[in-house]
Amino acid sequence: MNTRKLLSTLIVGGILFASCSNDDDNPAPINEGELITTMKISLVDGSDTVTLTVKDEDGEEGPAKPVIDISGNLKANTRYSGSVELLNESETPAELINEEIEAEADEHQFFYETSAALNITTAYTDKESDYKKEDGTSFTTTNPVGLTFTVTTTDAGTGTFTVTLKHEPNKAAEGVAEGNISNAGGNTDITQSFDITVQ
Repeated sequence: MNTRKLLSTLIVGGILFASCSNDDDNPAPINEGELITTMKISLVDGSDTVTLTVKDEDGEEGPAKPVIDISGNLKANTRYSGSVELLNESETPAELINEEIEAEADEHQFFYETSAALNITTAYTDKESDYKKEDGTSFTTTNPVGLTFTVTTTDAGTGTFTVTLKHEPNKAAEGVAEGNISNAGGNTDITQSFDITVQ
């Protein structure tokens, strides 16, 4: 083989080798979570609505401090219908994050915790099968999501009401379906405590 043919073969081989390099140099981008700037919890008793709102313009990871607003006190011995709305208001129009949670209902769950001094109980009123995936199919399990729930008050009291959204919790773990966050695992998408008074 003459020198020209040998050089040509080496050059072509080098090009082929370089084009088949390991893809580890260009890893796939990580699918980051949605930016949540606003969480609004509505508690409705007939015509009376109490709203708990937290606004954080740069999300939990940013330096700006959240602004918390509680529109009023809860009434003793009352049952409220609750719902959660999550928004990304850094976009125009604001993006409703609920749509993603509904489409990935099997990967999300809200948890509602109360301090001992706050005389309220909560219960889920939705489940994964209430929502549809992006392809339009329904979920077949009855695990809760927590976009809707009830709050039932008893005696007067003051304490904290903490709302946490978990991504990929272990929904099969003991107590998780009833709202026990201690066994849930997963990642926290958003959490906020509100100082509540029942009177």
